[in-house]
Amino acid sequence: MKKRWYDFLWIASAAYLALGLFNILFAWLGLLCFFIPLVLSAATGTKAYCNRYCGRGQLFSLLGGRFGLSRRKDVPRWMKGKLFRYGFLVFFFAMFFAMLWNTALVFAGAQSLRQAVTLLWTFKLPWHWAYHGTLFHPGVAQFAFGFYSVMLTSTVLGLITMALYKPRSWCVYCPMGTMTQLICKAKCAAQRKEKSA
Repeated sequence: MKKRWYDFLWIASAAYLALGLFNILFAWLGLLCFFIPLVLSAATGTKAYCNRYCGRGQLFSLLGGRFGLSRRKDVPRWMKGKLFRYGFLVFFFAMFFAMLWNTALVFAGAQSLRQAVTLLWTFKLPWHWAYHGTLFHPGVAQFAFGFYSVMLTSTVLGLITMALYKPRSWCVYCPMGTMTQLICKAKCAAQRKEKSA
């Protein structure tokens, strides 16, 4: 089967994680992975990003499939359930807004820049080498540290579930996947309503 350009987006996902090791401000590029899926699903009413363009999913497929780092077991039923998926989405947003709050405090001068990446929302990893000051406000770096923490944590969770279950098991409860699914459902419902009107 002939490879298409988007079959190599796993390189972008791996490069993103690597660049954040050297300069934390590269973390801002992760916003593309945040907004593109939402815009694409709102425009098309499909999960095209998740199914075709997600570099992280491709990376898990490569590591778990081609390199055999996955047990290739089915994910448990509870992990597929709405309670877990929506619960994880709410938890993810709570952590995301806490990150935004810390960023706002740095912008307001109420707290100083924390040069640390938080893994799994618990373990603080010193990341001093990745930031040496710039022309930008420290709040810009604070957002980068927080957003890189979110991206690194979700990657680690994806690697754990890849190893325990099927390669792309993360996709079952990925917050972006859950949000795009909700957008697609809302778009389909709106289209049905228009047709019946």
